Amino acid sequence: MKICIFGAGAIGGYIGAKLAEVGAEVSVIARGAHLSAMQENGLTLLEDGLKPKTINIKASQNPLELGEQDYVFVTLKAHSVPSVAESMAPLFREDTTIVSGVNGIPWWYFHKVGGEFEGTRLSSVDPDNKQWDFFGPDRVLGCVVYPAAEVIQPGVIKHIEGNKFSLGEPNGEKSQRALLLSEALRSAGLKAPIRRKLRDEIWVKLWGNLSFNPISALTHATLDVLCQDKETRQVLRAMMIEAKEIGEKLGVNFPIDVEQRINGGAAVGSHKTSMLQDLELSRPLEIDAILGSIKELGQITKTPTPTIDTVLAIIKLRAKTAGLYGS
Repeated sequence: MKICIFGAGAIGGYIGAKLAEVGAEVSVIARGAHLSAMQENGLTLLEDGLKPKTINIKASQNPLELGEQDYVFVTLKAHSVPSVAESMAPLFREDTTIVSGVNGIPWWYFHKVGGEFEGTRLSSVDPDNKQWDFFGPDRVLGCVVYPAAEVIQPGVIKHIEGNKFSLGEPNGEKSQRALLLSEALRSAGLKAPIRRKLRDEIWVKLWGNLSFNPISALTHATLDVLCQDKETRQVLRAMMIEAKEIGEKLGVNFPIDVEQRINGGAAVGSHKTSMLQDLELSRPLEIDAILGSIKELGQITKTPTPTIDTVLAIIKLRAKTAGLYGS
């Protein structure tokens, strides 16, 4: 089984390192100093309680050098994918599976969902239908990524927490390709459950991202402060309630309530959200997939989203003034 990680940053590097460590035939696409370090010295993984491990891994910026794959695990920021989609062509044969490990509402969300919205395209996450038309939604195996990690220096990944990657077919089937990938990930010490209703998990994770991320980037507050402050908690709650109404119209079951989700964020403690970290490091902010998509879904389902619209407008302007909006 050949697996290519397209975007070997923090999460992609973590997956690649874990798979390579157990002898899987894995390669990574990366660029810049991080790529150079992996090519020269290997990929080093730091995990709590374990000795640092340096793993030799096939790394390149050019998909042509890696050839056709069984699975291509996409772990880029959502806004980066459309512009590089066609460059992935050398990695594909007719039956290659794309594992979509991207935050937010995925571009394939309405593929094989059934009902009145079947086949709906989302311009907020897939401008000009580039991914839908080039990849084709039948290639996709969905994935909700839970671990946190960071690149602490080129070629070095620090794992922070979590090791679960939930997998799911758009139609909910327990397919052979899902079973094979789940087994490969589990053999590397990762949790990889196969979900019949992956969209429910997408929404529960997104529930936090769509509210915690932009508010933290605007206030520079850590999660504990953000969730415990009375006034910002009210804003978080309003955003989540609006999103929940949209999700329920789309058939999503939320296994926890709004207060539990906010309390879960507070329990993480003094942690900077990924959007706040990106802002501080002058990296483009992942706005459209986690917030712009919700506004678009509100329009599709005819659901008012006044709080989400307000926060979206402000965080977009904040990103634009910092030169961090878009790819």
